[in-house]
Amino acid sequence: MKRIEEVTLLYEISQALNEHLDLKKSLYKVLDILSSSMNMVRGTLSILDPVSNEISIEVAHSLSLSTIERVKYKLGEGITGGVIQSGKAVSIPKISEEPLFLDRTAVRKKLKDFQELSFICVPIKKGNQVIGALSVDRPYEEAYPLRDGQKLLSVVATMIAQHVINLEIIRREKELLREENKRLRDELENKYRITNIVGNSNKMREVFQMISQVCKSNATVLVRGESGTGKELVANSVHYNSHRSKGPFIKVNCAAIPANLIESELFGHEKGAFTGAIKQKLGKFELAHKGTLFLDEIGSIGLDVQGNLLRVLQEKEFERVGGQRTIKIDVRIITATNKNLERALEEGTFRGDLYYRLNVFPIYMPPLRERKTDILLLSDFFLEKYGKENGKDIKRFSTPAIDMLMSYHWPGNVRELENCIERAVLLCDGGVIHSYHLPPTLQTGRESGTLPELSLEDAVANLEKEMIIDALKNTRGNVTTAAAVLKTTVRKFAYKSKRYGVRYSHYR
Repeated sequence: MKRIEEVTLLYEISQALNEHLDLKKSLYKVLDILSSSMNMVRGTLSILDPVSNEISIEVAHSLSLSTIERVKYKLGEGITGGVIQSGKAVSIPKISEEPLFLDRTAVRKKLKDFQELSFICVPIKKGNQVIGALSVDRPYEEAYPLRDGQKLLSVVATMIAQHVINLEIIRREKELLREENKRLRDELENKYRITNIVGNSNKMREVFQMISQVCKSNATVLVRGESGTGKELVANSVHYNSHRSKGPFIKVNCAAIPANLIESELFGHEKGAFTGAIKQKLGKFELAHKGTLFLDEIGSIGLDVQGNLLRVLQEKEFERVGGQRTIKIDVRIITATNKNLERALEEGTFRGDLYYRLNVFPIYMPPLRERKTDILLLSDFFLEKYGKENGKDIKRFSTPAIDMLMSYHWPGNVRELENCIERAVLLCDGGVIHSYHLPPTLQTGRESGTLPELSLEDAVANLEKEMIIDALKNTRGNVTTAAAVLKTTVRKFAYKSKRYGVRYSHYR
């Protein structure tokens, strides 16, 4: 075989191996190529079972399926078994003159006009381990250089071994991805359990009850409430506690998408549907098939898109932008808004039929100022969360800090509280969050209306009293140790304690 023909053959085999992820399909294609290129009468790829040391035929050219399933070799048995055991290639000019040749397949004996055959068998190695053998029958030709054929077949065997290794890597990666996907799903389900939403106020108990009632159904849910109250958290809980929890959960912030692109984002578009549509794009509804689609800030979408959205909700079908084919989908819709949709109805900026279609099961998230009893619970939750993230061992809030947290009106709701605690954790170098660690909006009475206006002398006095109380708490009322903690004398510490009405005996 000429050099250029060999290169062409190896190129074709390389393409065949990379064409399929299915090993058997690739190997059959390789044997077909060898058949036409090497004048091959028959080709066989045998695999060794490392547990039983039994050799079986994986794929074969010109052998029946029953023969492939029937024929087995033991390690070291026959030519093929010997090649796999020794790891060395064998070339036999005439098989009729080779006593070790077993002909287990019996196909050579059935030939009416028996033609002398040559046999080449090479090992397939994965590193230093022999995993199988590749063998070829071809008509005997005295002039044919068997050594050259053996070299070529050894290269092919190396290519097959590399393909097997690549497939194992792909399979292993897929398995790892599958395990990681399962771990993340389990983590999400645990994270978004109804019981994991922080709150024990009466209003939050009503929210928990409503989530538990609606999550197992397919009803459309409308989550209402001010910005920062946790509407997305409710949507997560509804999905991950529903029978669709194994399906996709797609989130769309309608307010963040330009008006001229939102239709394409939701429903997708065909190639060439508009300038810039260089390829087909699947919309969020298609991506959420068999799962849940969460449309946040639903009140911000325009009237033109509202009509198409109403059709999807009612008919469970739509067309992509620029497309003609009707696409059926099975998607649960959860929407959220902080806008007054009733006022939008009166102003004509929101369709009434869409409003009633979305408002099947409304859930109202109360603002933080209406659930004061949850403030400390949430504060402790965020303190633990950001303490762990930043490697800080902060135990508690000081009494003045608690008073400030409870007195503030929290216009940004839970989101503002979370940001406030994260900032305090970053600023705190000790084991207690003090009032001066909290943001200025909580500390300035004129801006927030949460604190009385104090003179400089009163502010200093309050801080001194707070530090004395904390020192006595930490030392269990030991005045000497508490004074040492504050780096002052016992006499000064006792004087200040008496002045502020702090009695050390209360902390023993």
